[in-house]
Amino acid sequence: MQTIVFCRFSYPAEGGFQVEHDSIADRQAFLYAPDRMEQRFALFEHLCLPGLKAQTDPDFDFVVLVGTCLPAPYLSRLKALMADMPQGRIIARDPAPHRQICQSVLNAARKHINQPCLQVRHDDDDALSVDFIARLRKAATDCAALVLSNKLVGFDWNRGYTICRSDLHPFEITETVNPYLGVAQALAVQGGVRQSLMNFAHSRINRFMPTVTFTDAPMYLRSHHGSNDSRQKPKVDHPDFHAPTVEHIETLNRRFALTADAVESAFAPAASTAPHAAG
Repeated sequence: MQTIVFCRFSYPAEGGFQVEHDSIADRQAFLYAPDRMEQRFALFEHLCLPGLKAQTDPDFDFVVLVGTCLPAPYLSRLKALMADMPQGRIIARDPAPHRQICQSVLNAARKHINQPCLQVRHDDDDALSVDFIARLRKAATDCAALVLSNKLVGFDWNRGYTICRSDLHPFEITETVNPYLGVAQALAVQGGVRQSLMNFAHSRINRFMPTVTFTDAPMYLRSHHGSNDSRQKPKVDHPDFHAPTVEHIETLNRRFALTADAVESAFAPAASTAPHAAG
């Protein structure tokens, strides 16, 4: 089946954020603030892309949704980072309601709407293991009877790591086992079905379809930083972070194609040089 990895890169949707803004212009100003964009580019380059570029099964489409209002210098940087990734394509759309625009872009990315496909949600500041696409395809094959008898089937890998910057160490890390976190999550979508992975809150897909959860291996890295949308509100859990061990470093390299230096760079972006823009 065609496999589509869908990523929003600072797309100014109407809705879709836990933090509300009074207008699209206010949302653009928030998203495109120079310091925030420098952080997002560092995370995208050093954390998100390496594992995708190193997939053991490279047969997937990586669709990155941006706003047509994304300032030209940022769009040029994004294109440069993805230039050596044949699976990648950047789709620019005007601001629109979140679920409708994501569904539209995902359906447009399907090569044959009447054929089944696999859809993966992926944030620009997280990482997937290098065998994620291969394991997703195997899961869909192993669960063929379930997939064939349902319009939608969810696949969720609940084991991974959360990482953050540190003033004492190159970075800090903690193991995370959390179902329906929204990282390393996918849907098998039957042919002709126009609902997409992005039509459902990631934490509640099991209310709307059968789901299968795997917990045997670390499949994701989730970044923890000041501009996480989920951290902009009170009562957010704070994981028990600690310095990485040698085993952690080896796992990052083997499972995510990352070095300790790359992770440190992801959380220590250079000073902002791009102009502020509100769209």
